[in-house]
Amino acid sequence: MHMPHEPVAHHPEPITWHPIPPPSPGPLTPVHQPQVLPDVQTIQLPDGRLITGYALAPAKASEPIRERSAINPLAVNIALGGIGFAAACGGLMLLTTFIAAVAALIQQLIILAAVIFGGWIATQVLGTSNGRDGGTVVNIRRAVFKRNHFHS
Repeated sequence: MHMPHEPVAHHPEPITWHPIPPPSPGPLTPVHQPQVLPDVQTIQLPDGRLITGYALAPAKASEPIRERSAINPLAVNIALGGIGFAAACGGLMLLTTFIAAVAALIQQLIILAAVIFGGWIATQVLGTSNGRDGGTVVNIRRAVFKRNHFHS
């Protein structure tokens, strides 16, 4: 068999470890300090102690500080809404119970009226005749049926 290229063997080379040098310090950024330091002041307290320090300019009052209430009004509104919703749910549950009871009462009255009216109609249709109402009396005797002919 003919090979177009000869195989080439690769031999790995060991990796040599070179420690990474620490980073060199970059250019330092200067810290801007005030050109003129304020004067040093010394204050003597009534008990005789001395306090020494720099005089600081008082803070400028841009707008008065508004006191915040301890209770958030949004939280109060949410709580009151929850209480109102719970009260409304109880009332709605009673209202739906009342509506269901009235619907059941109406249904029972309709059934009672149908039974009474149906019974009255049944007594009118199927009631016994006294002869006073001019009805026809039919006497049924023993009859004989022979080959689809009626013989009385």
